[in-house]
Amino acid sequence: MIVKNLASILIINFNNAAYLDRAIRSCLNQTYKNIEILIFDDKSSDGSQFILEKYKNNNKIRYFLNKSKKMKIPAFDARNAYNYLIGKCRGEILFMLDSDDFFLKDKVLKIFKKFNTNRKINFIQDLPLLLLKNNKIVYKKNSNNIFSYWPYLSPMSCISFRKNFILKYNKSNISILNKFPYVWLDFRTAVFSYYVDKSFYSLNDNLTGYMPHGESKKYKTFGISWFIRRKNSFDYFNYITKKKVNLYFNIDFILTNLIFYILNIFIKKK
Repeated sequence: MIVKNLASILIINFNNAAYLDRAIRSCLNQTYKNIEILIFDDKSSDGSQFILEKYKNNNKIRYFLNKSKKMKIPAFDARNAYNYLIGKCRGEILFMLDSDDFFLKDKVLKIFKKFNTNRKINFIQDLPLLLLKNNKIVYKKNSNNIFSYWPYLSPMSCISFRKNFILKYNKSNISILNKFPYVWLDFRTAVFSYYVDKSFYSLNDNLTGYMPHGESKKYKTFGISWFIRRKNSFDYFNYITKKKVNLYFNIDFILTNLIFYILNIFIKKK
């Protein structure tokens, strides 16, 4: 059942005890009050469960502990965690939040207003405030590197969508559920919304505090891991668009495939 005008905030956590309380409080402090908060802890070993216990009597919060075996592929484990919560939530609009990030207090209100102005919008990304070392804050702009084929796509904690959209997305992607292991759910849903569903909207407001560490740090721009991930992303892109978008004269696509080809030769020689 989908409850109209209810916002479901879905938080996934793995060993982020240092930031988990901040993430939860940022949701409870939203100016938009018709919310439910669902939290999935993915076998943390850092005391995260003690923090969750603090909120066991809060009627806006439900939390779940992973009792299943992890795949040990970060992108897939995160996807499974979010999908678990998607199956439990009741909201009309779903907000994703990694537990080391947080929402500004007006985020849910502003996003809800935008969804209500246009029923054709199924997917909205806002922009992150990058929390760097030495307490430096950078307001990310809506722009990508000059070589990129697709527009700037925000990280997971900046995306929200209608529940009906994610159900449609999951149905369309069931045959490739465990393919493209370097492609995360945020990219997959954004590409599906932008190129297939035609329901993508980018809100030029910085509404999410985002820490670029952990997995995101492994993909330094133009590094080896970055090109491998990008090749995986193009493979997913071609599959989900059924190759209806011509990439063969695109510099980004050509360069990615060339570098990947060279890397494969180098790896085979080792």
